[in-house]
Amino acid sequence: MNRFLLPLGVFVLLAVFLGIGLTLNPREVPSPLIDKPAPAFTLQQLHAPGKSLSAVDLKGQVWLLNVWASWCVSCREEHPLLVELGRANVVPIYGLNYKDKPEAAMAWLGEMGNPYKASIVDADGRVGIDYGVYGVPETFVIDREGIVRYKQIGPVTPQALKEKILPLVRKLQG
Repeated sequence: MNRFLLPLGVFVLLAVFLGIGLTLNPREVPSPLIDKPAPAFTLQQLHAPGKSLSAVDLKGQVWLLNVWASWCVSCREEHPLLVELGRANVVPIYGLNYKDKPEAAMAWLGEMGNPYKASIVDADGRVGIDYGVYGVPETFVIDREGIVRYKQIGPVTPQALKEKILPLVRKLQG
């Protein structure tokens, strides 16, 4: 009888952990960057290859960094919302074109609309790695001091924009 208690106990413990894990939302994976300085970068701009943009250039303003790619199916889902947000001029949006071909990225923006003040080219994905990108799209809210305040994993939705991103942007801008 006792020889069955240990395996049964281990099984029950594993079942409890599995049950807890299944209730978690994978889009709410906490980022280790929250409340820490945004990783430094200096990358060439997509539409102006001779010009670069760095995180230092963006200090002093609240801004969004949207990680996207022309090959990303989910990016198509969020893109109309970003175009609308860009037109509203509530917060500057900068794009990080992730592991993409510049020609394909420019064609995609020409077709879908360009919500970005500038989009920078992360051809090898190193900046994405520094930001802890799990996959595209991801969007970061960065404050005036260059501190990451929020990370949206997956497409920006109207609900996330209304309930999380815009209230945080307004608070940081105030």
